[in-house]
Amino acid sequence: MSTTNRPQPPLPEQQQTWPGATNEMQPVPDHGEASYQGSGRLKGKKAIITGGDSGIGRAVAIAYAREGADVLISYLDEHEDAKETARLIEEAGQKAVLVAGDVTEAEHCKAIVSKAVEAFGEINIVVNNAAFQMTRESLDEISDDEFDRTMKTNIYAMFRICKAAVPHMPAGGSIINTASVNADQPKPKLIAYSATKAAIINFSGSLAALLADKGIRSNAVAPGPIWTPLIPATMPTEQVKNFGSEVPMQRAGQPAELAPAYVMLASDEASYISGATIAVTGGVAVI
Repeated sequence: MSTTNRPQPPLPEQQQTWPGATNEMQPVPDHGEASYQGSGRLKGKKAIITGGDSGIGRAVAIAYAREGADVLISYLDEHEDAKETARLIEEAGQKAVLVAGDVTEAEHCKAIVSKAVEAFGEINIVVNNAAFQMTRESLDEISDDEFDRTMKTNIYAMFRICKAAVPHMPAGGSIINTASVNADQPKPKLIAYSATKAAIINFSGSLAALLADKGIRSNAVAPGPIWTPLIPATMPTEQVKNFGSEVPMQRAGQPAELAPAYVMLASDEASYISGATIAVTGGVAVI
């Protein structure tokens, strides 16, 4: 899809139940299936991507595989989406490993890393991308269980997977955590989600300093509005219809437009980049 011919608001009215499915979206997101061309920048590397079945995670998985990396995809229960991502990884000539389960559970986070080590021998790249959000009008609408799920999915899982993975990461390894423009410009209707995204940037910066002597880098990517299944599954119809219209580019980004940032941060070309946050926001400044 041409970068000058991306879908513009208003988008078709649509709603899904969480966590959402790619093939039910209108328009279907562009993950780079027909456009991303690799050049061996990640040849021989082994990657974990949480939330890799769809959206940003799928776009990153496609790019990583076409750059020469084997990829483990962690996902909740979106089996059809995950199988399609695996097919695209294997079509690129790389190994795909699928691990279903809930990253809010500590033991499952450890299992993700264990299965990656078993399949690959080592881990060079960790992308903590799995996320949970819900749009709420007031604090009263946010249950304790929902708040806990947001924290455990977005923050606890990142901590637990990093802790388990680091002993298996050689020098030159890269950890990339998906934050959000909401870390810098928090949304009142996404109060729990916005709080976690600010924490992710802080965690990533601290981790960069902590792991520097091991030769492992830690960075964050801060997306703006990106067209993924999470949007129709967690936002009201009117907000979905106008999704992306508030940014200077006046449209939502496509997952494919995020992938190059994740490739760059994972590659050896980014050997002096650690503790950074890369903003991919459609023109919104992130300071």
